[in-house]
Parts: sequence; C-alpha cells; structure tokens
Amino acid sequence: MCRHLVYLGPPAPLSRLLFDPPHGLEHQSWAPRDMRGGGTINADGFGLGWFPSADLPQPVVYRSARPLWSDLALPALAAATTSGAVLAAVRSATAGMPVTESAAAPFHDGPWLFSHNGRVTGWPDSVTGVAAGLPVRDLITLDAPTDSALLWALVRARLRAGGPLGDTLSQVVGLVAAAAPGSRLNLLLTDGRSVAAVTYGHALSVRAGDGTVLVASEPLDDGPAWRPVPEHSLLVADPSAVHISEGIFS
Repeated sequence: MCRHLVYLGPPAPLSRLLFDPPHGLEHQSWAPRDMRGGGTINADGFGLGWFPSADLPQPVVYRSARPLWSDLALPALAAATTSGAVLAAVRSATAGMPVTESAAAPFHDGPWLFSHNGRVTGWPDSVTGVAAGLPVRDLITLDAPTDSALLWALVRARLRAGGPLGDTLSQVVGLVAAAAPGSRLNLLLTDGRSVAAVTYGHALSVRAGDGTVLVASEPLDDGPAWRPVPEHSLLVADPSAVHISEGIFS
C-alpha cells in the first residue's frame, strides 16, 4: 500500500518532510514499517503538492511514475522549496493497475489536494453503481483507470457542490465501503488551510503543536509527540486544533 502525509504550519523546506527525518517519506518509499494489505516497497511513483504562499490559493503539483529515491534533482529542489501547506505521497500500485504519472497522488483540482492509501475490493465491478452517480464527463476524464482516481472523482464532485472536507470524505467512504466491503480507504484531503483524513483499513498518525499539524501514514521519527489515529475515525484539523471522531464507520 502507499504512504502519504499532510503538513500545515509555518513555511518549512519540503526536505523536512521527505529527506531530513530518520523515517521521512523518502525512507518510507523503500523501507516502510507497515505495509498491511500487500506490497513491500513504494516504488510505483510519487507526488508532491504544495501551496507556494497565501497569495497563491492553488497548489503546485509535481508527480512522477518513478520511485522517489530515483529523482536525483529532488533533494536540492526540496531543500530550496518552502511551504506552509503540503501533501506528499509515494505509491505502491495494486496489481493490474497502471504505473503512470497521472495515477500518482496527489490528485488535484482548484485548491484541493487528495490522496488514497489502500484499495477498493472487487474493482471495478463492485463500484459501478457508485460511479454511475457521477457526471459522465467526470468518468471519461479520470486521471487514470484506477480505484484512487475514481475515489478522487467522487470526492471532487461533492467538494464542487460545496461540501465540507470532513463530511465529503465521510460520505465517500460510507458509499464505497458499503458497495465494496473489505476495502482499504485511508484518505487525505487538504485545501491548504485545513486537512481531513480517514482511517479505514490502514494506519495514520498525527503530530500537532506550536502552530503545526502533521498527519502521516507512519511517524517520521520516534518522537513522543506522535499519536495514532484510531481505526474507523475521521480527523479534521488545522494548525490550531485537531478533532478526531472515532468509530464513525463501524
């Protein structure tokens, strides 16, 4: 399965999330600690989405089909690029799904960045009924023929209708979990100001304080400030507060 994270707080170099910590995202790409559900490494692409400044409400997105560790220009780029709002992910593709740049998270539209860690069981037949509720244009313009891209289309449709981040993720997880029992649906979503996340079939941890919040598949270090987000929970946070609603998908 994939690894992903969201950081919100004072502007900081991207390298503090990717390369500097002992278990940063680059380390997780080749030595993850928790790959329940299949896979051993995250070598099927990566992506970064960051907001350059408060004056630029739409993020910059950089995605690749290569392993994160193979991008020789990235360490210098990450050290020189600062942001106060970042979503980053490394991918372990489900067997049979394409390994392409467009299949790597973060998926994006307007101010939103989205990532999925997991898989939809019975794909694609299990969710044809759920997908039928989307506009035809959204279906024929999916980023990639993958379960993650469909989840993003479902999320995006609700965001465009004005749905709050947390409610949107809850609705999508509820629909897909009912249609495809046994799915793993760990989701991250940010608009650069707040983050919503769901634990459903995989782990997330959160570290908050001093005007920052960091939500990640795995802690980036062994510091005591990290705490696990319980399974089947919805987390909604910004740099000033973290709210966790437990057991809402039980």
